[in-house]
Amino acid sequence: MTHFLQSIHWQHFQEALGRTSVTDQGDGWSYRAYLEKGKINSRLYVPRGPALDTPEALTPALTSLKAKAKHHGAALARIEPTDHVTSDSLHAAGLIRTARVQPEATSVVDLTESEETIIARMNATNRNLHRTFEKKGLHLHTSHNPEDITILTSLLHGVAATTGMTAHSDQYLRTQAECFFAEGVATLYYVTFEDAPIVTALVYDYDGTRYYGHAAADYEHRKLGAGTAIVSHMMIEAKTAGLTSFDLYGIWPEAPTGTPHGGITAFKRSFGGADVLYPGTWELPVRKLPYLAYSVLRTFAKERT
Repeated sequence: MTHFLQSIHWQHFQEALGRTSVTDQGDGWSYRAYLEKGKINSRLYVPRGPALDTPEALTPALTSLKAKAKHHGAALARIEPTDHVTSDSLHAAGLIRTARVQPEATSVVDLTESEETIIARMNATNRNLHRTFEKKGLHLHTSHNPEDITILTSLLHGVAATTGMTAHSDQYLRTQAECFFAEGVATLYYVTFEDAPIVTALVYDYDGTRYYGHAAADYEHRKLGAGTAIVSHMMIEAKTAGLTSFDLYGIWPEAPTGTPHGGITAFKRSFGGADVLYPGTWELPVRKLPYLAYSVLRTFAKERT
């Protein structure tokens, strides 16, 4: 299964942001990469890819990436393969493990089960919130109007003010809405209480999977449990639409209880999905001297922080 970040839709979005896309495919492999220009060097980044059908497909995919990177003057290619590779096979191919870009694990709910089974696999609190949703005066809405992305951006501003998190820019999310709504691969969900939005989430549907993307909630109304109920309803509606899995996108299995990542992980696991672990983020040096300079500067920057 190809990840949404390797879809033509994500490519259109990246190009709408003004980024250069680089694509190629062969027997059992394909990728969509994006040229990222830094102060010292440039790199080709392949989010959640290349897509590989067999372990043997890694070699020709890397050969292609190396040639494309050289053509664009990039010092390296950064990849995040999801299938048919191991740390050993990536090391053997000359790649170097680096700090993650995308989360290295996720929780995925199987939507091929009956609705009753899906709900039963959630924890007791989630089941209760799912069933008592409307009794609390909560109302679920969906939108495919790009103008409604302000519901998400406004709530994100509130989250940032409360937690100090750095959110994507309003323009970044508006461009997503304009691209994905027009192509029919995204939906904005939001919950209102007393006619005001208090929780929202942007989801992407691709290749049988619904991906839980950007989300935000009004801190003042957190005890209503709308943030939990919106997820369970998005899951059931995805099943009704014929999708086969719901990817909660991003957990941290080793995060201690009581930490932010630990809390996010516990929340996402509470919907009864299975953990899926990825091999992580790896770099393929292409131009040796520029890559060495890049590595030294990165190490120096880490030591100063």
